[in-house]
Amino acid sequence: MMEIGIPYSDPVADGPVIQEAHSLALKNGMSIKKLLEQLAEVKDSVTIPKILMGYLNPVLQFGFENFCQRCSEVGVSGLIIPDLPPIAFETKYGEILKKYNLNFTFLVTPETSEDRIRYLDSLSSGFLYAVSSSSTTGNANAVLKNEDYLNKLASLELTNPVFIGFGIKDKADFENVTEKAQGGIIGTAFVNVLLQNDNWEEKGKDFIESIKN
Repeated sequence: MMEIGIPYSDPVADGPVIQEAHSLALKNGMSIKKLLEQLAEVKDSVTIPKILMGYLNPVLQFGFENFCQRCSEVGVSGLIIPDLPPIAFETKYGEILKKYNLNFTFLVTPETSEDRIRYLDSLSSGFLYAVSSSSTTGNANAVLKNEDYLNKLASLELTNPVFIGFGIKDKADFENVTEKAQGGIIGTAFVNVLLQNDNWEEKGKDFIESIKN
């Protein structure tokens, strides 16, 4: 799958690398409208599932249902909006997402209780995003080998596949978290490749191959 970030001026859950990417994208004129236009252009050529991740405020400014409709039209498979409250999802937004056939993923952390994990799993579709540790994205101190946490997630027999994110930077990390989860999410390490290399396209392909092979 491909996770695509929606640029925002105050990305509080993100570390400095992705914050820089947000800032640079906004400086270059990126907006939800432009992002959706670009996705429309690659709808037929980029065939892997595309997931949009961002914050609620700009989506509300765009218009939630309008946003969902456009996402459906341009080939987006699902959304991750970490600051959308579950109660708001249940009472208002879930039906809109269902109307436009969009998956929605909630996040859990090592501090999330078993009952809460089951509840968020019941609301999610596509997959459940398990944050590796209570930190911002790209945190070098993220604890990836949290056996108690991974064992708890594996034992709950959840409806959705569990993908681990935050702090996964290379093949070893990816293999580490996927021993007991169904997937790993790599964000900051990949964005770093794009930010630091003029030949980012080639380096980006090399990075992806280093994880896969």
